[in-house]
Amino acid sequence: MSPGVAELLLQRLEREAPGPGPGGGLCSLEAAAALGLDHQTLVGAVKSLQALGEVIEAEPRAATRWELSAEGEAAARDGSPEARLFASVPAEGLPQSELLKLPGAQVGFSKAMANKWLRLDKEAPGGPRVFRAVAAVQDRVQESLRRVQRGEAAGLPERDRADLKRRKLLLEVTLKSYWLRKGSAFSTAVTRQETELTPEMIATGSWRQRPFKAYNFAALGLPPACGHLHPLLKVRSQFRQLFLEMGFTEMPTNNFVESSFWNFDALFQPQQHPARDQHDTFFLQDPAEAAELPAGYMAKVKKVHSHGGYGSQGYKYEWKVEEARKNLLRTHTTAASARMLYRLAQEKFAPVKYFSVDRVFRNESLDATHLAEFHQAEGVVADRGLALGHLLGVLAQFFAKLGITQLRFKPAYNPYTEPSVEVFCYHRGLKKWVEVGNSGVFRPELLLPMGLPEGVSVIAWGLSLERPTMVKYGINNIRELVGHRVNLQMVYDSPLCRLDA
Repeated sequence: MSPGVAELLLQRLEREAPGPGPGGGLCSLEAAAALGLDHQTLVGAVKSLQALGEVIEAEPRAATRWELSAEGEAAARDGSPEARLFASVPAEGLPQSELLKLPGAQVGFSKAMANKWLRLDKEAPGGPRVFRAVAAVQDRVQESLRRVQRGEAAGLPERDRADLKRRKLLLEVTLKSYWLRKGSAFSTAVTRQETELTPEMIATGSWRQRPFKAYNFAALGLPPACGHLHPLLKVRSQFRQLFLEMGFTEMPTNNFVESSFWNFDALFQPQQHPARDQHDTFFLQDPAEAAELPAGYMAKVKKVHSHGGYGSQGYKYEWKVEEARKNLLRTHTTAASARMLYRLAQEKFAPVKYFSVDRVFRNESLDATHLAEFHQAEGVVADRGLALGHLLGVLAQFFAKLGITQLRFKPAYNPYTEPSVEVFCYHRGLKKWVEVGNSGVFRPELLLPMGLPEGVSVIAWGLSLERPTMVKYGINNIRELVGHRVNLQMVYDSPLCRLDA
């Protein structure tokens, strides 16, 4: 502690607060500003004075306010990413590949498309081209940010503040301070207490005249350094153990790089599907294409896409092998499931149960529930006579073993399953239902070209590993989970951490 800072604080408290008790006091933020000091320096002096006894009373206080982040300051000054991107598109349009190279293009493009400011012509000569869809736009994001700069954050609708916060343009800052009052032993003079008895003090006898700080025999020592499993790794090991207990066999998933054929085409997902665009998928530049694909199977896939078959009319478009050869970072582990089912079809059929837990990649905008890289747990069951009821039963059993019993199922659409079902869990921290996975019964257009017998059905489901982890441990934000900003001891002491909770 700096005696000068402590004495300055005591002198100001003497002037501002006439006596001890609740009748008077001083805010530490105001005191620091009046004395021309950094607030943390003043807080250090407060804590040191508290260690001397009842010299002062310090009541902790907290207040929140809204501030612009560095990105928010830039958007308030120059306009939002979507407005800047709109202004960069000339009347004759711009190739999508060039547009996405502009600063802030990833976020700006998705927002401008969602606002219907821009339109994408995929059939334009020379490749996909972006055009303006409106003559002019109103940048409401910039207007809202400038209102915050003027101190009008409270006047913004809650939905607008939440959206700006999600986009990391707006920060909710908590200011911590102390309300200071005189204590029962208040004095403007600071007497430094000794913390060590030195040989010189004993030799000279000066220890008799010096005040010593009292020993705290009840103080705990430093906790020993130890590690904890990250909540995500813990749930991953639980997922794997649950699958094994239910009789599943783990699939090999050691290839993050996958061809578009196994990731999309083999799953009866058309080549013009939006998920195959660059703003949804990470494509590789080197190597850009897969070297080998099974020719006979690829011909069957091409036929069912282009002309139909197996009771389906297909998608009626010109299927291109060049598109199927494109390499990418796999967007789901269902690509591994397709490989395993194809391998199964080359042998005499026997019922199987496969699972995998591994990383997948999406070209996503980061928010409370999305990352560009996350983990997916997938289960696949192949047998004769399987139906939707079997799928829902397996999902209910799986989540019950994990300790999550509040489930909802919602009809959905997937290119490669029919019927399809989305799975929702109730998040007690967010107090809302959160989607945790997708599921369905694989379509004949996927299974029969592989060579599987006609009577065989396959039920499958893919579950994000991060979202059940957030539900299980009450973590409210994906960045808290990945950034490890959680009280791990509290998490592991919680009954929710037990498998049987």
